[in-house]
Amino acid sequence: MTGLFFANALVDSYFATLAELIRRVAATDSAGRSLSVEDAFDRVRHAAHKAHDSGNTIVFIGNGGSASIASHLAIDFSKNGGLRALAFNDPSALTCLGNDLGYENVFAKQIEFHARPGDLLIAISSSGRSPNILAAVKTARARDCRVVTFSGFDDKNDLRRTGDVNFYVGSHEYGFVEVAQLAICHAILDLDMGWGQHQQAAQ
Repeated sequence: MTGLFFANALVDSYFATLAELIRRVAATDSAGRSLSVEDAFDRVRHAAHKAHDSGNTIVFIGNGGSASIASHLAIDFSKNGGLRALAFNDPSALTCLGNDLGYENVFAKQIEFHARPGDLLIAISSSGRSPNILAAVKTARARDCRVVTFSGFDDKNDLRRTGDVNFYVGSHEYGFVEVAQLAICHAILDLDMGWGQHQQAAQ
């Protein structure tokens, strides 16, 4: 019984910690000024619609678990949100460019190939220090793209200073950071699609 109670307490603590991390997500602008989460969400939603309405594309990038988030959200933004979106994680592209140009260039080179002024890059990294993500942001900036970043771990990580909007999850644990980032991305899209509006209208 004691073991079961301890296990239940740990599970409760895990999910309470995750919920608190999501509630405490920090958002900043390109100058490092704090934004409310509501303002940050609105800025991302506006940037996504502006890119789509102008004939541009929302591009998601990430490594490992973040690559899964990138793929997941690219199809959701397209299918559910009706916004032009894709993820730069085709295996042939990654292995070719990694082999020929170095893994640090696998996203930057694709941005060089495909990005146009007015595109929106959404760069996702748990650590905020991945060289290929940072190189992609630099290339996107040179192409006059807008940038949104998602990072965790060190609150002074390099990626957090590079976006027009930057979301930061205050944890050093991959699971917490990745799940929180996925939840934030889903929240942006779901709210944009009208989640909760029927509840407010009924009140």
